[in-house]
Amino acid sequence: MRKVKIAGVGLIRVSEYWDKPIQSLFAEASMKSMKDAGIDAVDKVYVSNMGGSLMQDQLNLAAVMADSLGTPGLPATRIEAGSASGGVAFHEAVQAVASGYSDAVMVTGVEKLSDILPEVVTTGLAMAEEQEYTAYTGVTKAGIAAMIHRLYMDLYATPEEVCMMAVKSHEHAVGCKHAQYPFKMSLQRAMSSPMEADPIHMMECSGIGDGAASLILVPADDEGVEVAGTAVSTDYTSIAARQDPLEMKAIKTAADRAYKMAKIKATDIDLAEVQDDFSINGVLGIEGLGLAKPGKGAKLVNSDDVDKEGKIPVNTFGGLKARGNPLGATGIYQLAEIAWQLQGKAGDHQIPDAKIGVAENMGGMASICAVNVLRRADK
Repeated sequence: MRKVKIAGVGLIRVSEYWDKPIQSLFAEASMKSMKDAGIDAVDKVYVSNMGGSLMQDQLNLAAVMADSLGTPGLPATRIEAGSASGGVAFHEAVQAVASGYSDAVMVTGVEKLSDILPEVVTTGLAMAEEQEYTAYTGVTKAGIAAMIHRLYMDLYATPEEVCMMAVKSHEHAVGCKHAQYPFKMSLQRAMSSPMEADPIHMMECSGIGDGAASLILVPADDEGVEVAGTAVSTDYTSIAARQDPLEMKAIKTAADRAYKMAKIKATDIDLAEVQDDFSINGVLGIEGLGLAKPGKGAKLVNSDDVDKEGKIPVNTFGGLKARGNPLGATGIYQLAEIAWQLQGKAGDHQIPDAKIGVAENMGGMASICAVNVLRRADK
């Protein structure tokens, strides 16, 4: 198996693109990544997308996106794994290059949500849960997260401690040009916002936005940003079937496998991107990655350690909460941001001497999770 590196990065700002179709968003990010890589063609493209079949009434999305590039004959595959689509697509793209089957692979995540009614988006999110015994009850993804959130508060933390996950993400987003909400948010503002699903406040939830992010993968040459480890794991889709609803085993299992492949421990990581679509999910993601012990994630978030100047900076461009959460593209945004950090191209968000970064991208309530580890190659 060959080593793989990221040769190009391209993305657009997460926003509301009322005047552009999903094809335009895809093409713009994809062309940026190819330009960054200094190439004009790839062997294959992976399209990570969660909601195109529901929100754009579009199946055969891989062919439609490839068509937007004006490259007939290009092999294309759509990857759908709920909100984990980006991380899973990256995992598949890495394997294509590592196996020797392809020498230049594009993986582009894209999602368009802004011109869809909110109730349709809510339905789309609920579709990532098991339908016959869970979604049919009418519970939303926020509702499931609320049950987890309440249990965590009963056992480990105060509402304010969990809410700091959202506050810290907004602090890190300030000045981020591709962030949807690049402004600070006080704890008081977040805690006084309306309830989305008790005890989760509206300002503890990521918003709805459009976005596209793209990466070019090629064989590694001991320079640039290498893929050190990549893994995908699943868990029972229903939290009721799990022995401990607060133990996100898919995150932990994927992390353990990725760390083993990278030959590292959690303590070797210099920065992390975790899925904070709800504040509690960010806390549990930190714990699942082994950056904090079970029940201690909120305490870590309330310390200086996760700040940009801390021991393990988390969500250095704002995470899902502030950078934005265009579902199927989110996992690619995470990896693009880590790549910039390791390349020293993060600007005001730069973590000094960052060498190893990890991205955690989960679908459903961690019923599937991709964990990818990137490393700055030493010459």
